Amino acid sequence: MKSQEIILIAVAETSVIVRSGLVAVLKRLPDMNIQTIEVTSKEGLQHCMEAHTPNILIVNPQFEGWFDVDAFKEHYPHLETKIVSLICTFVDANQLKGYEESINLFDDVESLEKKISVLMNFAEEDDSDQDTLSQREKEIIGCVVRGMTNKEIAEKLYISVHTVITHRRNITRKLQIHSAAGLTIYAIVNKLVELSEVKMKI
Repeated sequence: MKSQEIILIAVAETSVIVRSGLVAVLKRLPDMNIQTIEVTSKEGLQHCMEAHTPNILIVNPQFEGWFDVDAFKEHYPHLETKIVSLICTFVDANQLKGYEESINLFDDVESLEKKISVLMNFAEEDDSDQDTLSQREKEIIGCVVRGMTNKEIAEKLYISVHTVITHRRNITRKLQIHSAAGLTIYAIVNKLVELSEVKMKI
C-alpha cells in the first residue's frame, strides 16, 4: 500500500478535453489521495504557484505557445515542485529538457501511477513490486547495454537525466547487479536486447 498523504497536482493545459480527462484519470488512481488544480493560462499558472505549492506540475510544453521550463525554475528557485511534460502531439526532444518526467496520451493508469510514485519517492516503499522491472526500466537496461549515456537515454525516452539516474538506481536495487557486464548478461538472457546490439567495451 502506498502513502496516503495528499498529493497536490496542477495540470496546465489549454484544451478542456485533455485537461479534464487527465484530471479525471488522476483522481481515479486507486492507491493515491490526489487533489488537482486546473490551469488554463500562464497568468492562471502564476496565481496557482503563488497560492499553492503543488507537489507536481503537469504542463504541455506548448502551453500558450511555449512553456519555458528553465525560466520557470529560475523564477521559483526554492520550489520543490516536480515538473512533468504532458505530451499531446509530436514534441521536439529539445523542448523536453529540464522536465523530471513525461506523460503522454497513451499512458495507462498503471504507468501513470508508477510515474507519480517515482516522482513522490513512493516507489521504493512498494515491496510487492520490488523484484519486477517496469517497462520503462527494461527500456533503460536496453539502452545502457547498447552503450548509451544517461543524457542519450534521457533524450531518447523524453525524460530528464535525473529520472534516468533514479530508474538505474531502482534497477540496481531490484536486480542486485552492480556491473555493466552483469547487466549485459541479464539483458541478453531475458531477451531485452540481441547479442548483436550489445556495445562491447574492451
